[in-house]
Amino acid sequence: MTDTADATGSYSNQPRTTFSWGHTAMEAEFVAASDGTLRLARLGRPSDPGSDPDVALPLVELTAVGHGSGWSGPRFTGTAFGGRLAYRGYRSSRGEDGWESLTVELHDPATGLTAFVELTSPTGVPVLRSRVRLRNDGTEPLVVQSVSSLLLGGLPAPEALDVHRARNDWLAECRWYAEPLRDTVADISVDVHQHDSRAALTLAGRGSWPSDGHLPMGALTERGGDRAWLWQIESPAGWRWDLGERAHGTYLALNGPTDAEHQWRVRLAPGEEFTTVPAALALGSGLDDAMGALTAYRRAVRRPHPDHETLPVVFNDYMNTLMGDPTTGKLLPLIDAAASAGAEYFCIDSGWYDDSENGGWWDSVGEWLPSPRRFPDGGITAVLDRIRERGMVPGLWLEPEVVGVRSPIAAELPPEAFFQRDGVRLTEQGRHHLDLRHPAARAHLDKTVDRIVGDWGVGYLKLDYNIVVDPGTCAPGDRAPGAGLLGHAHAYLGWLSDVLDRYPHLVIENCASGGMRMDGATLAVAQLQSTSDQQDPLRYPPIAAAAPTAAPPEQGAVWAYPQPDHDDDLITFTLGGALLGRIHLSGHLNRMSEHQLRLVRAAVDTYKSIREDLARALPFWPLGLPGWTEEWPVLGLRVPDGPSYLSVWRRDGCDELRLPVRHLAGQDVRTEILHPSGPGTGSVVWDRESGELRVSLPRTPGVLLIRLTSRT
Repeated sequence: MTDTADATGSYSNQPRTTFSWGHTAMEAEFVAASDGTLRLARLGRPSDPGSDPDVALPLVELTAVGHGSGWSGPRFTGTAFGGRLAYRGYRSSRGEDGWESLTVELHDPATGLTAFVELTSPTGVPVLRSRVRLRNDGTEPLVVQSVSSLLLGGLPAPEALDVHRARNDWLAECRWYAEPLRDTVADISVDVHQHDSRAALTLAGRGSWPSDGHLPMGALTERGGDRAWLWQIESPAGWRWDLGERAHGTYLALNGPTDAEHQWRVRLAPGEEFTTVPAALALGSGLDDAMGALTAYRRAVRRPHPDHETLPVVFNDYMNTLMGDPTTGKLLPLIDAAASAGAEYFCIDSGWYDDSENGGWWDSVGEWLPSPRRFPDGGITAVLDRIRERGMVPGLWLEPEVVGVRSPIAAELPPEAFFQRDGVRLTEQGRHHLDLRHPAARAHLDKTVDRIVGDWGVGYLKLDYNIVVDPGTCAPGDRAPGAGLLGHAHAYLGWLSDVLDRYPHLVIENCASGGMRMDGATLAVAQLQSTSDQQDPLRYPPIAAAAPTAAPPEQGAVWAYPQPDHDDDLITFTLGGALLGRIHLSGHLNRMSEHQLRLVRAAVDTYKSIREDLARALPFWPLGLPGWTEEWPVLGLRVPDGPSYLSVWRRDGCDELRLPVRHLAGQDVRTEILHPSGPGTGSVVWDRESGELRVSLPRTPGVLLIRLTSRT
C-alpha cells in the first residue's frame, strides 16, 4: 500500500509498507524491505532516483552490550539490532513555525527497546534533520554503546563520488580538501565471502573541543553529475561519521559519541530514554548549492536574536593589541579611538581579573572579580561607563567552565561540581573543569553573569574555552566518561539558553582558542562564532574565505587588526578580509595617523552599508574552497533577489585572475569596487557572455570587495 503522510499530526495505526514525506524542495520515500524492516529508499529532489529497499539500510543502527554487532556489514551498518527493529507506524505534521515533521516508530520485541526516528525539515529548504529517541519498554536494563542519528544507504557507488572534509586546527581552521572516495574505500569483490566489503572512511571528533582536528561536517559530490550531499553532526562533544560500500552503492552513517571512539555508553533502565544528537543532511546540485541550503537551515534552527539582523561592529582589545593586559590607562585611549572608527560594541578581553604583578593568572581564574591594580580609579565600572559614554555597548571576556587550581572557588565549591574520574577531581593545565549538571557549578556561573550583566550592565560576553579534557568525566550515574562529557555539554548549552532568556539583548560570542568549538549545537544558541586566533593577516584569508562553511556570514567573527606600523596596502588588506563576515576590529587605533584612521573608518562605513545584505546572503566559491597556500582566495555571497559580493585576496602569483560567476552568466552586470575606496588599488571587468569577472590587483598583499548587480 502506498500512502502520503498527512499534515494533520494523526498517527497511522496500520503501518504502511510504502509512504512518502517531505515538501517541494525535498522528498523522502520509505519502503519495507524483504525482511520487513522499514528503509529510507529515496531522499532528494522529486526527480532524483531511488534505490532498491533491500540495498537501502534500516532507519536505525545501534550497538549494545551483550547483543553483538551482526555479520552483514561494517560496524554501524549491519548490526544485530538493525534487522530487529520492526516498523510500527508513523506520525507527520506541519507546524506553524514552517517546519515539516515526521516520527517513525520502531520496536525490538527481543529487548523491548522502542526507537523513534524524528525527522524534521524547514519547508522549502532541502535539508533533513534527524535524531533518534530510544526508550526501554522492556523489563531489563540495556547498555547502549552507539546509536546512529542518521543512516542513509543506496547512494552512488564510491567510484562516482568525491568526499570532502575540513581540517580544523588552532590557527588553521576550515581547511577543506577533497579526494575520490574510492581512494579510501577499496574496490573489493563481495562474492568470495558472501558479504560486503568492510573498507570504510571513518572520521571522528576528539576530546572536549568538538571541532578540534576536523569540523564535524563532510560532503559527497557526484563526479560528472549534479548531486551533492553535505552534512553536519550537531554534537557539542564527540561525533563520528562513516562512508562505505554496500551492495555496490555507498552508505553514510552519522553518529554522536560512541563507545569505541569516545568512551560513551548509556544505561537505559526500564522506562528510561535517551535521545541522540541531531544530524543535518543538505542536498544540492553541487557543493555551493548544498552549502547555501545548509546556511538557510542554520538560520532556521538557531535561537532568534536581534544581533542576527543588526550585525553591530565589535572592537575587541586582544588580538595584536593588548593581548590580555588591559588597564584603565591602556583602555581609555582605545575606547575613544574605537568609537571614532565606528565601533558599536567594545569588548575588554582576557586579563581584566588578574591582580598579579607578573600576569600569572592562568591557574587562578574562576572568581571573575576585577583587578584593583589594573583599574585603580573608579574600578572597572568606570571603564565600562566610558564605553557607554562613547556610544558603545560594553563587553567582557569570560572563560566560564574553568576554575584555576589556585582560585578560592576551587575550595568553595563541592568536589562533585567538577569533572572527575574514579573519585578524583581532574586537573588540566593547572585548571579544574566545572560540571554544569551540578547545581553548585551552575549557581556559581549564574552569580557571575548576574554581577557582570545585571549589575555592571555588560551587554556582550565573549565566552572562551582553552583547555581540552579527554575523554570526559564520570560523575555518579555516568556509565562512561564520554557520556559525562556529553551530559555536561548539553547542560552548558542549557545554561547559555537560560542566560539569554534572562538577558534577551545580551550578545554571546562563542570561542574556544578560536574555532575549536565550531559546532552546530553551540552555534544554534550563541550569536557569534570566533573563526580563529590567527595573528598573521597574510594567513587569515583562507580561513575567512572558508568560514561560511561552518557558520552563516553574520555569525562568523573575523579579526581585522590594522596597526600604525602597517603601510596602506596591509591596512586595507586586513580590514578587507572581514567585510563579508562579522568584522572584529582590533589594533592600536589610538596610535594611528589621521590618514590611517580614515582608511579604518572607510572600511567600517562600507561594512555598515552592506551588512543588511549579509544577514540574508548565501555563500559560494567561484574557484572552489581555498587551500591553505592559495595565492588568490575568493569568497562570494549571493543575496536572494539582490546583489552578489566577492572578496578577492591576492597574496602571491600573477596580477590578474578570471572568476566565473555562473549565476550571473549572460546578464548585464554593474560592477563596483567597495573596498578599498582609494584609486589605483585594482580593477574589475565583467564579461557578459562567459559569465566571468576579470580582476586585476597590481600589488601584494591586495584585496578587493566587489559588488555585482544584475541590470536585467
